[in-house]
Amino acid sequence: MSLTTTFFNPLQQPAFFSLEHAASLKGLLKPFKGKGALEELSNQSEQLRDQLINLGRLNVLQQIKSYPFALLPVQLAQQTTGAGTAFLRWRTVDRSVMGVHLWDELVWSKNTPCHLINDLFCIELQRISLNMQISIMHSITRQARECAEKAAHAESVFQQRIK
Repeated sequence: MSLTTTFFNPLQQPAFFSLEHAASLKGLLKPFKGKGALEELSNQSEQLRDQLINLGRLNVLQQIKSYPFALLPVQLAQQTTGAGTAFLRWRTVDRSVMGVHLWDELVWSKNTPCHLINDLFCIELQRISLNMQISIMHSITRQARECAEKAAHAESVFQQRIK
């Protein structure tokens, strides 16, 4: 099956070059010594998560909002969670239904032009991978914050004990 798209330009490696530390997570696999190391990891991963969200909004959603995708009965949209993370989700134009099953139906629909099927497939692959990257960075942020709080508690108990 050909993955040649006509209208959609998937993100390529250069789009990620501007993201700080996007090429490596080596910094995660190190001893966290000294005050602020875990907070620094938390801040860096949060910044990277936000940069990934912006990459999706500026590079993926902008394309989907234009012709010919804007004519489809299903659209890709950004959904922000209560935790502040934003994911790409398929939804109906009237916003009444959301979910990947809408993409399935769109691909199978006889009303969907055949020349858009490859584009829709590439868009879905892009959505899946970008959402995964955002989710991973959100989890690292949350875990680093929780560990920083635990380390601060341990230090407080230790300081109280040695005084």
